[in-house]
Amino acid sequence: MFQASEIKRLIMAGLQCDFIEVEGDDGVHFQAIVVSPVFDGMSTLNQHRAVKATLGSLMGNEIHALGLKTYTPARWEVVRKELDL
Repeated sequence: MFQASEIKRLIMAGLQCDFIEVEGDDGVHFQAIVVSPVFDGMSTLNQHRAVKATLGSLMGNEIHALGLKTYTPARWEVVRKELDL
């Protein structure tokens, strides 16, 4: 079983992140918000692929599911204001 903090560490080690939040209490299902300048010009699908690539073979094995919300830094500023975060 994995901890959300370990998934956060792995994503941060493999991807430049301006902000990251990972949650999940059961050790196999997680949700994450990842904000990265690397995402500029990428489709949402490719952003998700970039995040999942940092986790390698853990995806689909130790990590059964990872719900992702990915944003460029500019889009994250807009979303944060909309959500009043």
